[in-house]
Amino acid sequence: MKLKTVLLGAVAACVTPAIASAEMVLRFGHVGAPGSLFEASVNAFAECANGKLGDAAEVQTFGASQLGNDREMLQKLKLGQVHMSLPSSVMSSVAPEFGIFEMPYIIRDREHMKRVQAELGDTFQEAALGQGYRIIGYMENGFRHITNNVRPINTPEDLAGVKLRTPNGEWRVKMFQEYGANPTPMSFSEVFTALQTKVIDGQENPYAQIASAKFQEVQSYLSITGHVYTPAYVLVAENQWQSWPEDVRAALESCGTETQDTVYEIAANLETELLDVIKAAGVEVNEADKAAFVAASTPIYDAFAAQVEGAAEMIETVQSLAEGS
Repeated sequence: MKLKTVLLGAVAACVTPAIASAEMVLRFGHVGAPGSLFEASVNAFAECANGKLGDAAEVQTFGASQLGNDREMLQKLKLGQVHMSLPSSVMSSVAPEFGIFEMPYIIRDREHMKRVQAELGDTFQEAALGQGYRIIGYMENGFRHITNNVRPINTPEDLAGVKLRTPNGEWRVKMFQEYGANPTPMSFSEVFTALQTKVIDGQENPYAQIASAKFQEVQSYLSITGHVYTPAYVLVAENQWQSWPEDVRAALESCGTETQDTVYEIAANLETELLDVIKAAGVEVNEADKAAFVAASTPIYDAFAAQVEGAAEMIETVQSLAEGS
């Protein structure tokens, strides 16, 4: 699947004629820029949902933080101002259980993630419900890599003093502090300008976010670290969810399941195509020493196990499910 095909598909989903007689309009917000994996994912979900919902409801998509950043949309979900969102790393600040996905190198690949989802899905759902949210589908943000304007990053020592933007999640901050960087939590929508004006030196994201946000235009180095795999969650507020008709909920849950494989396929193709886009922009690319990063990550696991109830068992479970990846 070529990048052009992916983007055309995303655009096609955006321009699908509105359902004039829809009884409900459901606003699905996300932070992804045009051409991002988030945009393609949400549009695939909306296309599926609108095909099933008929005139009962219409899912409308709003990308590029039009409805707010991740934290703002989490608040707006409960107020009914946004009906669905696609948070990723920020979920570790919503409930501590989601911090498991902040552990470096704990998820090997997408098949491993599927096994984790099957085994621990109820745990994550209970954690979300405890904070007033419900997960109705899993998508992805992807495997994250580091870009910056200081130097190539081969080992954690190379991060010393680098001002690095991170999402608003405590474990990502702690991880990069442990590696020696100067992590700076910041909303995704603010990152390009902060890089351009040299407020920060770098950031870490999957290729799909890097390329769609055009970070390659303001960054000199890309270091392939793959330090974290971040799922994304199709999220609703439980108080809103319970007020929706049963047929609407059934259609949305069905699409949450059905679109996951599509999203994974798009994501896998983008990993190759978008790395080429980044290289073509003149960014210097290097393969980092992942073994060095893994070795430096032990204190993060120890802290998570000590701080979060049941975390040690979760770590053991997730690692055991990596077999066969």
